[in-house]
Amino acid sequence: MEQVFQMFKEVAETNNITLSAKRLHMSQPSITLQIQSLENEYGARFFDRTNKGVTLTKEGEIFYTHVVRVLDILSHAREEINAVAKDQRKLLYLGATLTIGEYILPKILAFMSQHHPDVEFKVKIANTDSISQDISEKKLHVGLIEGPIIQYKDLNVENFWEDELVVVIPVFHPWGSRNTISLEELLSEHLVTREEGSGTRKVMEIALKEKGLDPDQLNVAMELGSTQAIKEVIVAGLGIAVMSKLTVSSNDDQKHFKALKFEDGPIYRPFSILTNAQITKTKKERALIDLLHDHNQIEDIISKDYYEFEKNKKKNDMLASK
Repeated sequence: MEQVFQMFKEVAETNNITLSAKRLHMSQPSITLQIQSLENEYGARFFDRTNKGVTLTKEGEIFYTHVVRVLDILSHAREEINAVAKDQRKLLYLGATLTIGEYILPKILAFMSQHHPDVEFKVKIANTDSISQDISEKKLHVGLIEGPIIQYKDLNVENFWEDELVVVIPVFHPWGSRNTISLEELLSEHLVTREEGSGTRKVMEIALKEKGLDPDQLNVAMELGSTQAIKEVIVAGLGIAVMSKLTVSSNDDQKHFKALKFEDGPIYRPFSILTNAQITKTKKERALIDLLHDHNQIEDIISKDYYEFEKNKKKNDMLASK
């Protein structure tokens, strides 16, 4: 029956029996016969037939809605059964937005690889909107995003970290002796920002609006898709940026940049975990999510230098083998 429903759905969406037959590798007479059989079983005509193709009748539209729902339920059932039976999905498809992907995720993955060496990660780095859509469409298992998101059906959103936004300037900037800046002062500077759809940009624009300022008044000199590219532009003296405090927290960064807080009060944005409510999580996915909810553990992971950790670990392993 599932195959018959798949056939019905295909014809309903293509409005063309010939095209459906080609896609499904079936003969046209076979599809026509199965449609007639469905119509006889439910006592209704589901398609109007013309020389240009077929279109759903009102009864057909009702049936189509239920067929889509049934197929979706069967798909979820298959996923859940596979997950419960095996619970050993080795490849975890993980999505992250840029700041998380560059400054937090590598350390989290290093920690996970030490404690769950049998799991492999395939990571996509993109903006908030893209990651949210991929989770909704089940292309990714877990997404880590910054800032507000577009609401998608069946999307679970759980906060796991509060990130502070600061104004990043080069050390030689006239504001270099200051520690704070007002939101209004941003309007007078050349601003380097992320592209539309990024979490950082959305939070900055919301903060401006709450202060009664128009984001369109910002003097945006450049839009760049990389945090590192923005930092290169800033250090060249071509503008300033509103960025995560994490992006300029290293000792090397502090030689070139200064981070100014907002006089109007700190601006925080949530880092969130996205999952699809219709997908059963494996043990390894739950382990990752539990780790992200452990604030003390995450803070410790972020503060660690995993390069030094791995170097010392290899050194100790070599000594132990002698």
